[in-house]
Amino acid sequence: MANGKTSGKAGKATKEAKAAAKAARRQASKERRSQLWQAFQLQRKEDKLLLPLMIGAVVGIAVVLFLIGLIFDIQWFLLPVGILLGVLAAFVIFGRRVQRTVYGKADGQAGAAAWALDNLQGGWRVTNTIAGTTQLDAVHRVIGRPGVILVAEGAPQRVKPLLAQEKKKTARLVGDTPIYDIVVGNDEGQVPLAQLQKYLTKLPRNIDTKRMDSIESRLSALGSRSGPAMPKGPLPGGAKMKGVQRTIRRR
Repeated sequence: MANGKTSGKAGKATKEAKAAAKAARRQASKERRSQLWQAFQLQRKEDKLLLPLMIGAVVGIAVVLFLIGLIFDIQWFLLPVGILLGVLAAFVIFGRRVQRTVYGKADGQAGAAAWALDNLQGGWRVTNTIAGTTQLDAVHRVIGRPGVILVAEGAPQRVKPLLAQEKKKTARLVGDTPIYDIVVGNDEGQVPLAQLQKYLTKLPRNIDTKRMDSIESRLSALGSRSGPAMPKGPLPGGAKMKGVQRTIRRR
């Protein structure tokens, strides 16, 4: 009898856990849809080309596949395929234009590079503001497969000495591991904010994950010599936009 009661309680608990998980997934899906809709409304108000481009993508791809289908007499089979591909293309257009708008607003603001680094996808190890000034210039450290990347943002005349100092300190601890230094900006020799993530992902892969772990533990001993606390993001709605971008990628 005791075993029967125990099994019954366990089964009830399992059902309740499954129901709770299902409710959580439903709520998360609802929140993602809400974020997408809010992002769409905001982008549509600022970007007059958004709707024409999205509609054009759906209609254009559908028409092209329909016409191809006419040649082989399978137009009604290819039409829904074209519509689905068009919707997918419209989502891609939407995501890229939202991203361009966000980076455009963030460009030149204190904390913009740190915010962009926090949005890196993959196995990057980011430490924000390892050195800084009272004017909110900063140097950030990224450890990845290329090696160690020092990313500076702020006035070049102030961040270049900081960058050189941090590079010298880092070199003492990482041996022959490659060290890259980047200044974020729009002047010659700098990396634009919107291109920062792409620039990092194009760097050559020089070390493996085990070496990354070793380097990270060594550099953690340096601590952080930051100046004033950097903003969490360049925009008041930065955290929300980060969530929106992740939602778009899931779609």
